[in-house]
Amino acid sequence: MIMKKCVMVVMLLLGIEIQLIAQISWEQVVPGVWKGVVGTPENYSLLKAAGVAPKLDGFNRLPEMTLPALAFEIGGNVQDGKTALYIPLQPKEQLYGFGLNFQTIHQRGKVLNLHVDHYGGKDNGRTHAPVPFYISSQGYGILVNSARYLTVYAGSGIKKDSPNAEKAKDRNTDKTWTAQPYSDAVSILVSAPGVEIYLFAGPAPMDVIRRYNLLCGGGALPPRWGLGFTQRTPTLYTSEQVENDVEEFERHGYPLDFIGLEPGWQSKAYPCTLEWDSVRYPDPVGFLKRLMDKGIRINLWTNPYISPDSKLYKDMYPVSGSHTVWNGIVPDLANDKAKQLFQDKLIQEHIGIGVGGYKIDEVDGFDRWLWPDVATFPSGISAEQMRQTYGVLAQRTTNELFRKYNKRTYGLVRSSNAGANSFPYVLYNDYYNHSDFITALINSGYCGMLWTPEVRSSRSAEEWLRRFQTVVFSPMAMIDSWNSDTKPWTFPEVAGQVKEYALLRMQMMPYWYTEFARYHFDGIPPFRGMSLEPGFTLDGMITSELKEKSLENNPYLEAVTKEIKDQYMAGEYLLVAPLFTGQIERKVVLPTGNWYDFYTGAYVGNGETITVAPGLDRIPVYVKDGAIIPMMEPRLHAPKPGEKISLEIRHYGKADGTYRLYDDDGETFDYEKGMYSWREIRVSHDRNGKLKGYISKAEKGKPNSIGKITWRFMTDKF
Repeated sequence: MIMKKCVMVVMLLLGIEIQLIAQISWEQVVPGVWKGVVGTPENYSLLKAAGVAPKLDGFNRLPEMTLPALAFEIGGNVQDGKTALYIPLQPKEQLYGFGLNFQTIHQRGKVLNLHVDHYGGKDNGRTHAPVPFYISSQGYGILVNSARYLTVYAGSGIKKDSPNAEKAKDRNTDKTWTAQPYSDAVSILVSAPGVEIYLFAGPAPMDVIRRYNLLCGGGALPPRWGLGFTQRTPTLYTSEQVENDVEEFERHGYPLDFIGLEPGWQSKAYPCTLEWDSVRYPDPVGFLKRLMDKGIRINLWTNPYISPDSKLYKDMYPVSGSHTVWNGIVPDLANDKAKQLFQDKLIQEHIGIGVGGYKIDEVDGFDRWLWPDVATFPSGISAEQMRQTYGVLAQRTTNELFRKYNKRTYGLVRSSNAGANSFPYVLYNDYYNHSDFITALINSGYCGMLWTPEVRSSRSAEEWLRRFQTVVFSPMAMIDSWNSDTKPWTFPEVAGQVKEYALLRMQMMPYWYTEFARYHFDGIPPFRGMSLEPGFTLDGMITSELKEKSLENNPYLEAVTKEIKDQYMAGEYLLVAPLFTGQIERKVVLPTGNWYDFYTGAYVGNGETITVAPGLDRIPVYVKDGAIIPMMEPRLHAPKPGEKISLEIRHYGKADGTYRLYDDDGETFDYEKGMYSWREIRVSHDRNGKLKGYISKAEKGKPNSIGKITWRFMTDKF
């Protein structure tokens, strides 16, 4: 000990800088989740901005865990007013998460600047939801609860005293030389003199993400109508043109549940008045009522930046930020008075007369028009922190209003961050790469967000159909034709296939609704990457059974060690593998277990990579052995509260199966008062080996929307 002190004194005298990485003490906050503190954290954080309480009952359905040994190896220090965190990495460890990335699933080795922004085409951390949460293949997760910009070295950078450092190599002669040598740690720099860090235990990868979602209030549970189809109309449409669109959908036989109005519904936009244009929409109350009578809700585009021509401008001016956006003032939504003024305006103009939701645009970034980091806000929140959380504040502000009216909503938002998991909003952007949209959909499941691979326009009938087939298996089935005015039937040569998939989306609503209920109550992402499946582990390795097989005899072993970013799980049972324009065939990696074709029930494989060429009419969708998929009759609108629906319950494969079907009124928050039910569905073999189906009885006094039931055993004919 004396020798160590002497060495340190000598180093200080010589001007050699010493960085001490202090061990963190941990406090359990909910089962399987611990909080540590480094330095003095700021009062404002991501979780505080969201203001959501943990969904405690969901933790009771997760395995009990003790503090992982890793906790004692995590360290941090404060220097020059900034906080550095250190989390060790194992040699074969892979990392997933760090927000909404579009091109990569594996994040180890990346350097990311987590910064709310539009997406500029590169996974560099500047994105719509730069969530500082990641999952490790070792079965733990980390959340850094800071509303500051963060720099993440996700296995990049090597300390000189690292016991795992590789030996230096000669680039001239050694072909194994690499510009990025092995790094054994995640280092995170926070521009604040302290921070909270949360550690999530598994043991399974899915358990990690479940704990994270439940800590943040559980996942969003949209109304049933939110899972139907939505169409966004051109910017300057009038109320008459919107109503004509609704009639046209009905006449052509395509489903539609809500219409999105773009900026032209307002008297002025960019910045916004938040007031109806009296020429294009002379009678908003009558307009909304006529559409509601037809089962159609209205979703309004807006951004929060207030025009000088708005009646709200004068009162909002003193409680807005120091800088403008498009010469409109920025309400300080972290200030109680500004928030109340904004909410009062939305009630008066929109929600109070029947508007069903919002598309909250431009709360993400682009430095040339958003407020600069030198801006100030009356709440005292810095411009940097406001940028990191403004999308979260906008979601929270509007969601509170719908809760006040006891009406669920489902909308769109341009930015989000940690803590907003339970808010009923789906992320979107102006980027339009189909394959990258699928990667984003996968990554959204790692960061507690929802993402829509929307359909806007297409250069060909093939592209239109391929995009449409994908959006059917996504959180929001959106046709965003504000610029192109494209309709589902715009390409006559594929209109029949488009309608078939649109109606399939509606048929599957009992399944989708149940999967979102599992997201809400248990934190299970409804759309997620293959690495969260039991047949995989997060680092791309696989079950012990397959590890025993040689690579030569099992090409699947090689496939799962690679990044899989073009196929995903949709709910408990479905594997979706989209096809993109120009693709005739594709490879699909099947996890362990028997898998069956969703459309036919035919067996397709087990723990292997298959090559499929389904033709233009289909995208590959496969189902687990024993899967039960509840489906309703094809219809043009979501069921109304209390309406009975007939169910066709499909079973796939040879194994017995079980499924818990969720039910509530589909529109209100009464489920939070216990007004919901789970109906157990079972399929098993009788004494003669024949499959039989069973569904539990409805509970007395609980919601029951199930009418006639028929059973369909999809694999029986094979």
